[in-house]
Amino acid sequence: MKSTTRRNFLVQSAAVTAATLVGSSVATSPLAAAPKSASKMSLGLCTYLWGKDWDLPTVIANCEKSGCLGVELRTEHAHGVEISLNAAQRKEVRKRFADSQVEFLGPGCNWQFHEADPAKLKANIEGAKAYLQLSHDCGGSGVKVKPNALPKDVPVEKTIEQIGNSLNEVAKFGANLGQQVRVEVHGKDTSNLPIMKQIFDVATHPNATICWNSNGQDLEGEGLEHNFNLVRKRFGNTVHIREMNVGKYPYKQLMKLFVQSNYSGWILLECRTKQEDRVAAMIEQREILEAYIKAATT
Repeated sequence: MKSTTRRNFLVQSAAVTAATLVGSSVATSPLAAAPKSASKMSLGLCTYLWGKDWDLPTVIANCEKSGCLGVELRTEHAHGVEISLNAAQRKEVRKRFADSQVEFLGPGCNWQFHEADPAKLKANIEGAKAYLQLSHDCGGSGVKVKPNALPKDVPVEKTIEQIGNSLNEVAKFGANLGQQVRVEVHGKDTSNLPIMKQIFDVATHPNATICWNSNGQDLEGEGLEHNFNLVRKRFGNTVHIREMNVGKYPYKQLMKLFVQSNYSGWILLECRTKQEDRVAAMIEQREILEAYIKAATT
């Protein structure tokens, strides 16, 4: 059964309330059925490295095989879901996902709103809008964007205000299409959660949401739980994680925080290690996540 994520989001956007926009659960693949838990979180894939060289049919097939039934398609990768697609091609992408068990969550883009050059800033805003339209046409539910820096020759407060106001403009455009704007916590300076909190104090449109990105900076200052709570109320429908069995990032604690927050969106694998069998690796990651969720809900 297909997820109700898009349908729920459309209703929320039409209402234009100040509530946090989050997703809903999705059925698991019969090819890799996952046990049910009290949490509505689901594991999916961000085609960062593990899926960058897969065409669209392969992405869908491998997500079904692994039970990772949601996908954020990174732009400029082999699957080719780009704004260059014409109306018929967009309709075909929509149909491929509709005929599968996999939820198209939308494009993962590199549009950024910290640029000091007004022309570059405008180009990024218009680019984000174009991909929001693409996501809508292809049956997605939103677009990932990001801040990437705080220019050294510009006052920090000015850049923060610019990013926030840009997000308000893009979020308003996306809301009219039923498309969520998901701002990845990204960049040397802007991965700092207190900075992201300041940006979202300006970006007040409810359709501007945060995509948690599992960065090392999450653990700085007063620690993970404090930083998580700074932005918790603005989480969108997607979260990025790396391999949960590599490195020292406290994913078990993170998942407990999401469970305690009743988060019901997508946890997306944005993995970086080289794997001989990426489908098997996706299954392994799903099983780790299920164990963490079970531990947090029992």
